[in-house]
Amino acid sequence: MWKAERKWKKFKSPLEFPLEAKYRPVLESLLPIEPINRFNLKRGSPEEEFPCLRDNHTHMGRILTLPLYTRQFNRATESGVIFDDIIRPGLEEPGNLCTASGHMSVGCLAGDAQSYILFCDFFDRVIKAYHDYTISTGIQESDFNSGNLKGGDVFDHEYAVNCEITMARCVEDFCFPMHCSRGERRKLLSIAEKALAELSEEYPGKLYFMEELSEDPDGRGLGSMAPSSAMCRIGMARDWPDARAVWVSEDGQLVVWVNFEDHLKLECSRTDANLQLAFDCICVNIVKLETLYRGLRRCFVWKERLGWVVSSPAQVGTGLQASVTVRLQHLPNHKRLENILDRLRLHMTATDKPGLYRVTNTPTIGFTEVGVVQLVVDGVKLLIRMEKRLESDGGLEDLVPTHKLSGYTDKL
Repeated sequence: MWKAERKWKKFKSPLEFPLEAKYRPVLESLLPIEPINRFNLKRGSPEEEFPCLRDNHTHMGRILTLPLYTRQFNRATESGVIFDDIIRPGLEEPGNLCTASGHMSVGCLAGDAQSYILFCDFFDRVIKAYHDYTISTGIQESDFNSGNLKGGDVFDHEYAVNCEITMARCVEDFCFPMHCSRGERRKLLSIAEKALAELSEEYPGKLYFMEELSEDPDGRGLGSMAPSSAMCRIGMARDWPDARAVWVSEDGQLVVWVNFEDHLKLECSRTDANLQLAFDCICVNIVKLETLYRGLRRCFVWKERLGWVVSSPAQVGTGLQASVTVRLQHLPNHKRLENILDRLRLHMTATDKPGLYRVTNTPTIGFTEVGVVQLVVDGVKLLIRMEKRLESDGGLEDLVPTHKLSGYTDKL
């Protein structure tokens, strides 16, 4: 800054030329350099670089056009994320028109939190398409009071087999796993070690480093874990297993994944399908971890319009996925199933066991954490009622919701 001021002192106002015309080059030279101009990318024009989207069955592939691509083309975040990085996951994994769940993937990932701001023209469209939610000036609300959930512990256990809740978080001022450096990843692991060590004082557990798990006889079967092929292709599994770890509670109820798809992911699984207790566990411990991270002067990424910001636009808002495995024989073959799931804001995938299906929430934004789980609770109960109706050769018309559910105040 001092050098710039000295440079300005050499100039005197000219008499023969307008100031703007003569000094524009000097003024422009003093402006901060745009991040994209710091790279010497060997690229052609947007027309030459536009990807082939034929047979691409992702939301990215459906949304991306040459004009939209051109608008993002010369942008880069401060950490160096360019638009081609953002859409690479959908090019590596183009999806399948006939998926088992009929559910289309987003086909993109953010490289850092700034990606959602700089490339908002694109990400807002993806969020609208995937979540049926329009980003506005409103504030995404949170609710970790699990006592507000209704009926999560009263499933018919002849049909509801087990359940799982996951919640993802990313840490401010660090790139997301697809783009972070080794140093960043190791620093994130160091922070997680400290926070999880403090958590273990209240909720006993042990942190397992992926490098050591294969040699650890007490590794609880986690040593055989390997990154998915998709994680490898998009760079999320670089340097595997360096700086990846898993914390497991002594009671086996809670698992915390460090530096996998996101910086942190909490997972609570239960074999009794008691979604209420799983949600209690997740809410209590995510609040504890947020407090511990703040004590280490680190915060989870939060944006008013987006809520909790994570790598995938499929999980922004709450970062929460709730699922119940349900035993269904008749409903999966019903002609209106896709329409029913769409109105319930759920999607359903077959498991590797015949007759068992995993039912999961579609939206993660536009609802509170309680609202997301309530969608699954109410939806699963309705699906079970429909299955029972079909078992007795009854019809479903009076059970099908007339519109998409808009929140946990909807009554089924």
